[in-house]
Amino acid sequence: MSEEMKTTQPEKKKRIFSAIQPSGTITLGNYVGALRNWVKLQDEYDCIFAVADLHAITVRQDPKAFRKNILEAYALFLACGIDLEKSLFFIQSHVHTHAELAWVLNCYTQFGELSRMTQFKDKSAKHADNVNAGLFTYPSLMAADILLYQADLVPIGADQKQHLELSRNIAERFNGIYGKTFTVPDGYIPEVGARIKSLQDPTKKMSKSDENVNAWVAILDKPDVIMKKFKRAVTDSDAKVCVGEGKDGINNLIGIMSAVTGKTADEITAEFEGKGYGDFKTAVGEAVVEEVRPIQERFAQLIDDKAYLEEQYRRCAEIALKISQRTLDKAMKKIGYIPRPF
Repeated sequence: MSEEMKTTQPEKKKRIFSAIQPSGTITLGNYVGALRNWVKLQDEYDCIFAVADLHAITVRQDPKAFRKNILEAYALFLACGIDLEKSLFFIQSHVHTHAELAWVLNCYTQFGELSRMTQFKDKSAKHADNVNAGLFTYPSLMAADILLYQADLVPIGADQKQHLELSRNIAERFNGIYGKTFTVPDGYIPEVGARIKSLQDPTKKMSKSDENVNAWVAILDKPDVIMKKFKRAVTDSDAKVCVGEGKDGINNLIGIMSAVTGKTADEITAEFEGKGYGDFKTAVGEAVVEEVRPIQERFAQLIDDKAYLEEQYRRCAEIALKISQRTLDKAMKKIGYIPRPF
């Protein structure tokens, strides 16, 4: 066959893995910073996503609320744009290989490595009455999540670099002992977007753990609630809509406006030249309401169709199990385990 007649194989897409805990609330910051990026990745990469419910029990959960949060998280991520024709999206606890490989990787993770994890230190201080072993070892579970799927890339924020580095160390250590078993993942830094800050203290990131409910916006908040929160947003005494030093509140609102409309900071500044903060806060609130409206409508449809949700998370879990079982079996064989009889 001549070179001209040979058909070139399409280049294999790199695989991305990412998971988010089912917290019961997705903030505007979560959406802009993570979920919306997931959606953008689907055309360019082989995407595998998960609701990380195993990770969630390092903190005590109310069973009824927890079950509801898991299902709602699955529905909400779909509503945000995860396309099951393009991506695999499952519930972590439905795929038993995650817990199994996590135990194996615990034995290839050093105590000192885990003790240096800043999130363990932070969460131990926050939940001093429940510093459990899972809280200490959950980075090994995170490594299992990633390595099971031979992920090439993992979307990370600044607070997750340490965990990804540990996953890389574990993979390299295992590969060094037994030969090539796991893909050593790289971090994927998403396009720089607005880092959404608290509406009440714009020096801090927007967080649902903030006791002041006016500090954060949930993407399922009703339109009137969203508008009230933006109208109460902290600003400054300058009364000029522009990015500037000491204008953290306005800088944050401009960032939010830019994130949901696609307009640049300069375009927003020009649009609101000569207008007061009241007008600007209202406009930002309205833009956010319009951004989340289709998500809320789609979520309402999905959460009412429990049969559809079950059909999809079952189907995706079966596929995820087949993929991850191959990796787990390979690792177990390398260690010396007798192959499972069933």
